[in-house]
Amino acid sequence: MAATPEPGAAHHRPPVPTWLVTGARAGAREAAIAAHLPNDGASVIILEGLSDGGSALAFDPADGPFPYENVPQVLRIAPGCLHCSGNLILRVTLNRVLRRPPARLYISLASAEHLAQLRSWLSEAPYGDLLALQDTLVASPQPADRP
Repeated sequence: MAATPEPGAAHHRPPVPTWLVTGARAGAREAAIAAHLPNDGASVIILEGLSDGGSALAFDPADGPFPYENVPQVLRIAPGCLHCSGNLILRVTLNRVLRRPPARLYISLASAEHLAQLRSWLSEAPYGDLLALQDTLVASPQPADRP
């Protein structure tokens, strides 16, 4: 006879591979994420701030390379230092996303000023067990950004 899990028992899930994405402009960060996305598995992308326009992350399931069930979910949050704001906006967004964990998670930062502190915060409980932080994805400047 199989053991019945106790009510309220935690379910172990593998941590979600997570990339922090930096770069000077939103368009460059979004293009870097779009280039990094695989065609399989659900991805969630959290973008801090507004798009530069013409986002590389505007997906149309009918036209894109992704099967309908794998179209990345793009969430935009208000701009502002994710570290200095007490992480409230990011915490609420992450908690919602992690209720149904995606195959991959990208968090695009408007400023990399406190990247080390944010990485440290995401490594602590409860997120340390839920996220597998990967190397930072640094967006290259787009041709219009170069001198």
